[in-house]
Amino acid sequence: MFNITRKELDWGGRKLVLETGRMARQADGAVLATYGETVVLCTAVGARQPKPGLDFFPLTVNYQEKTFAAGKIPGGFFKREGRPTEKETLTSRLIDRPIRPLFHKGFRNETQVICTVLSHDLENDPDIVAMVGASAALTLSGLPFMGPIGAARIGYVDGEYVLNPQMSELPSSKLDLVVAGTQEGVLMVESEASELSEEVMLGAVNFGHEQMQPVIDAIIDMAEDAAKEPREVPEEPELKGQLYSELQKDFGDRIAAAYAIADKVERQAALDDVRTAAEESLGEDEEKLALFRGLFKDLESDVVRGQILKTGQRIDGRDTRTVRPIVSETGILPRAHGSALFTRGETQAMVAATLGTGQDEQIVDSLEGEFRQHFMLHYNFPPYSVGEAGRVGTPGRREIGHGKLAWRALNPILPSKEDFPYTIRLVSEITESNGSSSMATVCGSSLAMMDAGVPLPRAVAGIAMGLIKEGDDYAVISDILGDEDHLGDMDFKVAGTEVGVTSLQMDIKITSITREIMQIALDQAKEGRTHILGEMAKAIGSARDSVSGNAPKITSISVPKDKIRDLIGTGGKVIREICETTGAKIDIEDDGSVKVAATSDSSMQEALNWIESIVAEPEVGKIYSGKVVKIMDFGAFVNFLGPRDGLVHISQLAQERVGKVEDVVKEGAEVKVKVIGLDDRGKVKLSMKAVDQESGEDLQEAEETA
Repeated sequence: MFNITRKELDWGGRKLVLETGRMARQADGAVLATYGETVVLCTAVGARQPKPGLDFFPLTVNYQEKTFAAGKIPGGFFKREGRPTEKETLTSRLIDRPIRPLFHKGFRNETQVICTVLSHDLENDPDIVAMVGASAALTLSGLPFMGPIGAARIGYVDGEYVLNPQMSELPSSKLDLVVAGTQEGVLMVESEASELSEEVMLGAVNFGHEQMQPVIDAIIDMAEDAAKEPREVPEEPELKGQLYSELQKDFGDRIAAAYAIADKVERQAALDDVRTAAEESLGEDEEKLALFRGLFKDLESDVVRGQILKTGQRIDGRDTRTVRPIVSETGILPRAHGSALFTRGETQAMVAATLGTGQDEQIVDSLEGEFRQHFMLHYNFPPYSVGEAGRVGTPGRREIGHGKLAWRALNPILPSKEDFPYTIRLVSEITESNGSSSMATVCGSSLAMMDAGVPLPRAVAGIAMGLIKEGDDYAVISDILGDEDHLGDMDFKVAGTEVGVTSLQMDIKITSITREIMQIALDQAKEGRTHILGEMAKAIGSARDSVSGNAPKITSISVPKDKIRDLIGTGGKVIREICETTGAKIDIEDDGSVKVAATSDSSMQEALNWIESIVAEPEVGKIYSGKVVKIMDFGAFVNFLGPRDGLVHISQLAQERVGKVEDVVKEGAEVKVKVIGLDDRGKVKLSMKAVDQESGEDLQEAEETA
């Protein structure tokens, strides 16, 4: 019944298995990829006919994790997987980025890749398995995919590169880098690093490219046995070349003149005028009009790229290495705990930092288990930032991806939770955009945290690099504009400190780039990053000495583990009463660590005193204020230290002989007592007669001194 094709190889010390022919046989391509005990089903389907009127490739990638893969049932009311998690969204982008540029340029059929995690061994991350499986499924599908690609995760432990480190190994690694590429070269890089040098980062990329080659070979072998017949791709109409020549002749100079305008808004207006005139020149010819939009974009691209390669001069008049003018400002929002406005040319990020307590941490429920995140960065890209009116709602894939890139750039240099026990939330509002708003977010976030008093050891900056490549000629350009991003061949983002790189992201729109080009891009990025750090230092050179007055103050203390129950109380009654009465927030860890957060010193001290009274042990000879809670014939019980009571024997009530306890004290009376010892059962013995009830003076001590 099944015609199964299976390929196995040892890869990074574990077995990688690619199988087709048993599951999802009605998809154009379907591969079950297994690595260790992590299993991902990857499918690829392409529509038989192109969508009319499209001038782009309609590709959708969906990576989805099923909770049964880790033996779990979804939380919440519905008990069913819902909207994509951040991990699913980021992995979908991770798969999309290297495969998209490898489809035939003229292919316009709607295409969907779905990768479903069926089993997760909690050691091998499914993202790499999904990337390999998606590549294999596309290669078998018959779609015009010029792959396959391979992918690998690279760690860096004790000065050595590690292929596909297991999840338990990553905390000890100074690098978490994912690289994807073809046999010829690298197509995509995504990474987080602990201030590593450019040489180490480039070495990791090249190591990953070498190590993925056996996987690419296995996919090719599989395709020779099981691939479907390639689909025919419509040939370019003869009219297309003729129409391009006409447009170039009649409007090429006008497009070049429009791109010579430095201001983005004015430039776009001029281009719109040229585009309208060019379209009107075609009259009612529907065949030409159908080709027009794509051809005009090609013409724009050729004009801009040719100008850079011939003269080294860019759209806004800069050379290939110059960074646009920068203005950095901090403290722009009076009530925020920290804020910054970072402006680079026509790109601007307004970033606000908010400091919270442990109760503000984000709880993440993933296949690997539930964990808490005390650093969050949220990136927003409102339509007004590019002069448009558009939808405002939940963040899209792009916003989630850009926010995570900035998060990765900043996370390696954050102080530990023990050294700085705050939850940190950054919100980046892109108020203007013309190229690399994610790197502006990195810069603005670094400034906002230093303004908030987060003790960063060094500032972090980011820069976006571009590439124009025609044949053997190429130009690497620093601090790219939006148009240079769209019309160029590479988007290469590098973030880091003066010490080293903290994050690197690269997307290639051509088949691959060489090691030489990557080396030039990294060196040029370092030069640009150093310049940006210098401009940022003009606003704030280091973190402020203390957190903002608007932020909560956090004090950490340690209590005995056996006192945690007393501090929490039955059903949380005690801790709730402390918080409601003092206004403080209290977080208690299992190891006895207690963090008290309050916005005023008086609230903080009141909460600390209350906690101290609950967990403290009574000291013999010390005087306490207490309250009579029970009267007995032989004495009075006094609550004097948190929940602790002690007995004032009738003989210790007053200097003179007492006949009845009620003659001296009543229930509810406030009294001062001295601890005079413990009885055989560990009960506290108290004395009232040893203390002046008016002044609180120790009468025994005064008598001995006299």
